Amino acid sequence: MSSGCEANAFGCWLVAIGGRDMTGAMLMRLLLAGVLATAAGLHCAHAQSLPPVRPSPQAGTTAQSLRGGFNLPPAGETRFVANEVMLDIPAGVTTQALDAIAARHTMTRLETRSFRLTGRTLHRWRLDGGGTVANMIRGLAGERQVAGAQPNYIYVLAQDELTPANGDQYAPEKLNLAEAHRLATGSRILVAVIDSGVDASHPDLAGAITANFDAATDNARPHPHGTGMAGAIAARRTVLSVAPRVGLLTVRAFGSGAGNAEGTTFNIIKGLDWAAEKGARIVNMSFAGPPDPRLRDALLKASRKGMVLIAAAGNAGPKSPPLYPAADSNVIAVTATDAEDALFSGANRGNHIAVAAPGVDVLVPSPDASYQLTTGTSVAAAEVSGVAALLIERNPSLTPEDVRRILMRTARDLGPRGRDRDFGAGLVDALQAVRAAGSK
Repeated sequence: MSSGCEANAFGCWLVAIGGRDMTGAMLMRLLLAGVLATAAGLHCAHAQSLPPVRPSPQAGTTAQSLRGGFNLPPAGETRFVANEVMLDIPAGVTTQALDAIAARHTMTRLETRSFRLTGRTLHRWRLDGGGTVANMIRGLAGERQVAGAQPNYIYVLAQDELTPANGDQYAPEKLNLAEAHRLATGSRILVAVIDSGVDASHPDLAGAITANFDAATDNARPHPHGTGMAGAIAARRTVLSVAPRVGLLTVRAFGSGAGNAEGTTFNIIKGLDWAAEKGARIVNMSFAGPPDPRLRDALLKASRKGMVLIAAAGNAGPKSPPLYPAADSNVIAVTATDAEDALFSGANRGNHIAVAAPGVDVLVPSPDASYQLTTGTSVAAAEVSGVAALLIERNPSLTPEDVRRILMRTARDLGPRGRDRDFGAGLVDALQAVRAAGSK
């Protein structure tokens, strides 16, 4: 039967049998066939009249439902402030327009900041009418004066243990610091430490801090983590640090809580922007958390400015997915080893790991002129930040990629032969790296 007959198949069959001499049984069979053909033709015509069916986007996806720049939290992701969103709004939008948008969505504008590093103006807005962050981002996608929105993600400090100091240092010997310091000590190199509060009055940090910036808004008390990371890089009295003559740019982007202090996307980007304005050559980020579109953009811009970005791999263990910012392609990811060159059991693994450094029971300063033993990928990252400062003192023309390549090429191989998911290229060797820095 031709396709032109399918929409009225029963009528076509009646024309076809007209004038023929047939038995009753044959006629009934033909009539039944005609009914079935009619049903098939009607179904085909109905199906062709409907638009194609497209799968509905799942929670956590954005490409099928939202404008570019509007980023929902991935499915199952909970590491963000539960009642805040970060908005990307062009600088020319008036206060009256912003107030009108906030009123339509039952929100309060908390903080606005323009960042020279990225060329963006970012806002923190609080949800006052209930609902979820994801639903609020969906709703804001309809506001044409809003260029983008995402959660205000939460990052935690990558430190596993803090105990009162009762042991000697082994990290300097592992890193070959005594010999390396004959060639470079980090003199006049600015290292930004984005962390919790640092005790600037600690005897081991006297004269080490060039400037400080409070990105967080809570009580600015010194914190063991920030003080320890600053000391691992630049201590200059009791503790033998990696780069004792650097200038520290300390950024308090994490709270001062007694537990594991937290920092947000907004505060971290504020600190990174300030560090760029101050001329930091190296940025130490001893914290870990989820992937983050706005932070990724800021890291890219910082790297393009020549800032060496170094981060802790994280302490979530071998089964954890990659944590950020260490897993970002513009960042040097650092894992931790112990005094026997064994991998710290709590360290994250992955192909993004670049190098390892001592990170188990490492002696560092603590608030109130005291000392502590710290364990985790945090302190390992701080040590590598110090080594990077030695390289740049030795050769100021080094690019971030030059520093990464030298650190990995001169590292002492650990674990399986060659680079691997546990140790990266191996244990950093400050002496060999500094020697190699003279000729890029």
